[in-house]
Amino acid sequence: MKQYLPLIVVGLLLAGCERNPSSPAAPSSPAAAPPAVAEPAAPPAPPVAPRPPVTEPASADACEKALALKKAGQLVPARDLLWPVAEAADAPDCVFDLLGEINTLILFSPVPAPEKVDYTIEAGDTLAKLAAKFGAPIALIKKANNLQSDTIRIGDRLRIYQPQFAVRVDKTKNILTVTDHGRFFKRYRVGTGEYSKTPVGTFKITVRQAEPVWHHDGQVVPYGDKANILGTHWLGLDVPGYGLHGTWDTNSIGKQATAGCVRMLNSDIEEL
Repeated sequence: MKQYLPLIVVGLLLAGCERNPSSPAAPSSPAAAPPAVAEPAAPPAPPVAPRPPVTEPASADACEKALALKKAGQLVPARDLLWPVAEAADAPDCVFDLLGEINTLILFSPVPAPEKVDYTIEAGDTLAKLAAKFGAPIALIKKANNLQSDTIRIGDRLRIYQPQFAVRVDKTKNILTVTDHGRFFKRYRVGTGEYSKTPVGTFKITVRQAEPVWHHDGQVVPYGDKANILGTHWLGLDVPGYGLHGTWDTNSIGKQATAGCVRMLNSDIEEL
């Protein structure tokens, strides 16, 4: 289902999870697992801003300049300033942190950007149809356009982000990096499997679940139970028993401390 597209194509340097969370196999319900084939033809992709030339690969004042642009509401110019710096080998941490903040603001707001298309609602349109057409989840369309309900009206204008997200997890550094159209988007600190239990490979996210239950050792541990370690959200992979999830144990973030899962702060997994 296209509303899940931004998180379906997930390239992981590794991925893994605690054993037997939620359903071990990909669910048959259309609400839980998107179709993998025979998707309708997508509209032409929006133009992606050209990569600015790298004139000062690790400019010491790049973050200061970009921050000033951000404060002035110039989000896209701020992003364009930081992109080439982020591609340099010696890019400072402030570049990635600030770039992630700016990209998130662009994503979740109606600010114009090359990745977005302006669309006027026509007869027969629904948010579900727009999600399938543009490859953006319904929740993102609503959040970015300040919609309080699923109701849209003929003549309304929406600004829709067309993402092409991928996720890479580095279990040595315990860093999860999100890219969009191949470019850095944002990064998060994560927890991975102890003794390198998190397997290496390329996987797809097939399940997105809020308030997940945990299936463990033949027991069903409901959401909210102190024994449920999955936090507030679960992103299940196409490998039974593995995925990305939130955690109540914030001390495990940044460490190799799981049974194979990728753990994130609850606020981070919700955003992802």
